[in-house]
Amino acid sequence: MSNLTTAIHNEAPLVDVIIEIPKGSFLKRGSTGKLDFISPVPCPFNYGSVPTYMGLDGDLLDAVVLGPCLPIGATVKVNAWGAVRMIDRGFYDDKLICSYSPISPWKQRLILLFFIIYAKAKSLINLTRGHRGRNSCEGWHDAASALARATPSVHIDWKGPTHTFK
Repeated sequence: MSNLTTAIHNEAPLVDVIIEIPKGSFLKRGSTGKLDFISPVPCPFNYGSVPTYMGLDGDLLDAVVLGPCLPIGATVKVNAWGAVRMIDRGFYDDKLICSYSPISPWKQRLILLFFIIYAKAKSLINLTRGHRGRNSCEGWHDAASALARATPSVHIDWKGPTHTFK
C-alpha cells in the first residue's frame, strides 16, 4: 500500500502551519524570521513550521503547504499527507507535506525530486559556510511517523533553534 493510500485510509493529520516563506519567494528565512540565504530560484511552494512540534534538529517542525501563495505570518490549518525525511548537517529535519486535498503519486515524486536537489544545494551552501555534517534526502514517509519523531512543544518556551552553526 502506498503512503498516499495509507494517508487516505488513516486520515491525514490536521496541523497548524505558520508561513515563513511564501510560494515564489527568493528569500529563505528560518523559523525566527532571520534571513538565511537568498535563493537563485523561487521557492516552489509555501514553506513554514508547525509551532506545536519541535523537530529532531532542535527547531520547529518544518512544513510545506501546497496551493496558492500565502502571505508571511499566515497561519493555516491543513492536512499533512506525508513527509520528506531530510538530513541537514547530520541532523534529521523532517518536512511535513501539507495540502487541502490528497497529493497524487506524481506530485509526490516531483516534491521528492525538489528535496533531492535541495539537499545537494544545501551541501554546497553549508560547505561555503564551513558547516560540517551530511546533507541528504531520505525519501517520502508518512506524516504520522514524522509527527511521532517530533516533540510536542506546547509547554516549551521556544526562542529559536537549539543548534547554531556560526
